[in-house]
Amino acid sequence: MVTKEKEELYSDIPPTKLRNKEEKFTPAKTSKFWLWVASFFFFNMLQNRFYAFRYRGAENYFDGDTKIPTILFAPHCNWWDGIVFYNITHRIFHKEVRLMIEELNRFPILNHGGGYSVNKSSSQSVMQALKYSVDVMGDLRNMLCIFPQGIIRPPHYRPIEFQTGLAYIAENAVKKYGKVNLIPVAFDYCFFRDNRPEVIVDFGKRIELDRSNNYDRKSLTHTLEKALEQTCDEQAYEISHGDVSKYNFLFKQHLKWYRRIEQRLKRIDLPPVSDV
Repeated sequence: MVTKEKEELYSDIPPTKLRNKEEKFTPAKTSKFWLWVASFFFFNMLQNRFYAFRYRGAENYFDGDTKIPTILFAPHCNWWDGIVFYNITHRIFHKEVRLMIEELNRFPILNHGGGYSVNKSSSQSVMQALKYSVDVMGDLRNMLCIFPQGIIRPPHYRPIEFQTGLAYIAENAVKKYGKVNLIPVAFDYCFFRDNRPEVIVDFGKRIELDRSNNYDRKSLTHTLEKALEQTCDEQAYEISHGDVSKYNFLFKQHLKWYRRIEQRLKRIDLPPVSDV
């Protein structure tokens, strides 16, 4: 008899704390060549695995002041989230992604695509990563993307609770640049009528912060938590009702040959079966 070991899918302890190793901070080191490689590679990864990439709400960014720093923040439930963020920034908003990656030392090539490291076993390293996050926002060619829960959670995990890093970045960005936009982003990965899943992305209502806001860090964190939870819940409601007609496509695959045959068969009116 084979004994079944308990599978630990999720942990409340960040991996860098578990490993507890000293790791040097690594900033993003992009170049035209590596961005071209990353753009081609990450887009093809999605196309090879997913039937379609649907998104909506991009006007929540474009209809605002695009000449001030912008932060996108989303829940983090699986490996694809970072790839989705990369394609959002490059192909929808035409920016370079800046994404905090824990254990970047395991995949150092990602820093050429816009990733930078954070080691949560060291408060000094965490602060270095947070300050770097504020600094890179000054270059408007960049778009900062954050997973503020600070750890991978199961899909649709509730309640959505943040660590204080996002509020720290937002507060200090306002002090440094005068204003900042924050946009909650909901991700989901769903099967509809195809044999492959689809990526579904919703951009929530833009939150504009400037020096006139009186948020303290705790209340700002709570406000941002509720904004993301609302965006995710609204997305989940519409998906559960099969309402995806209002989305744009970043890509949509051609139907496979057997799915095309199926579609044609559905349009054929077969004669009634005789009782004789």
